[in-house]
Amino acid sequence: MIKQFGGLSKKKHASYQESEILIMPVPYDGTSSWVRGSSKGPDAIIEASEYLELYDIETDSRVYTLGIHTLPHMDVKEGDDPETVIRKVEYEAEKHMDKFIVMLGGEHSITTGLVRALKKKHKDFSVLQLDAHTDLRNSYKGSPYNHACVMARVREMCPVVQVGIRSISEEESQVVDWDQIFLAKDIHDNDEWVQDAVDKLEQNVYITIDVDVYETSLMPSTGTPEPGGLGWYSVLALLKKVAENKKIIAFDVVELCPDVKNKAPDFLAAKLIYKLLGYIYNPQQAIHK
Repeated sequence: MIKQFGGLSKKKHASYQESEILIMPVPYDGTSSWVRGSSKGPDAIIEASEYLELYDIETDSRVYTLGIHTLPHMDVKEGDDPETVIRKVEYEAEKHMDKFIVMLGGEHSITTGLVRALKKKHKDFSVLQLDAHTDLRNSYKGSPYNHACVMARVREMCPVVQVGIRSISEEESQVVDWDQIFLAKDIHDNDEWVQDAVDKLEQNVYITIDVDVYETSLMPSTGTPEPGGLGWYSVLALLKKVAENKKIIAFDVVELCPDVKNKAPDFLAAKLIYKLLGYIYNPQQAIHK
């Protein structure tokens, strides 16, 4: 039996037909550079989500009443070629374009597939990337579809705004658009940058959240941890402002490598998803009506 995000019953608030929101788990971990285990991320997030309070006090919202259906795991394996997996994600997402898709990774390479699918539906949109790394290598370890290349591929399709960055290779430093990047060192202790970041986005926005954007004390469970990351409320301040000013068309949360001895990062990822859905579907935000 497929577990449903939030522990919802398929008979109530989780049937496919009646759900506005779709959780799409993609347990792929084929090109990770260091710590492996992100293939277990979707299950860990869904398990942790069973313990969420489904009433959100900040937004006074009950997003689950819109219906949140969780699809079966996508049939992918660690040994699969990343380009093949990306095509599978694109094909699967195309079948559900009438839903609001939340994709759970898995490693970051899968983002390319969902962006491809959305590109066929939306003429203009930009991608907001929350991440420790720019992921702008043109090719890495013999593949242009490696997780370290994901934003290079995405940037071929649409504009990208990058937030929380604190690690850039020499190769990437030559191709980074410095007008579109917000380094963690400049933003970790204030929110003055948030409106500037929002202003750089198109009206339609896809958000990709690599959990290593967070400070490692909050998020140790990730494949390539970097010190100096953002805090819980800094990330929420940005996401809330985006939801207030733009139309978010889909989002993903990737690169969680769960630790059986520390469940807090799993719950953080689940809570993050539900908080962002609360911002998007806040009844006071007429833009999403």
